[in-house]
Amino acid sequence: QVQVVESGGGLVQPGGSLRLSCVASERIDDTYDVRWYRQGPDAQRELIAELTSAGNANYHDAVKGRFTISRDNAKNTVYLQMNDLKTEDTTIYYCNVINYSFSAWGQGTQVTVSS
Repeated sequence: QVQVVESGGGLVQPGGSLRLSCVASERIDDTYDVRWYRQGPDAQRELIAELTSAGNANYHDAVKGRFTISRDNAKNTVYLQMNDLKTEDTTIYYCNVINYSFSAWGQGTQVTVSS
């Protein structure tokens, strides 16, 4: 069964950048949909970026133009490039890798944006 682990979070100043990584335990390909969520108010997870098996990228309005989702199937990895970070981006970020038969979630990685 595929498992995923997020990394790359940390402390950054407003306006800075981070790149989150989501590494799968085995090779993934374009049959998988990949998504990034973050923890919002009242602990619910908000979808902020997705890259579908059809190759379409979609973003929440709050991050559009600043965040970019991508994948490197050879490295079993999904990325979230985060630029122009704002204090309101501070939260836990989660990776989700899904296909028709399963949904795999990572444990989350903390991003803190503070001066």
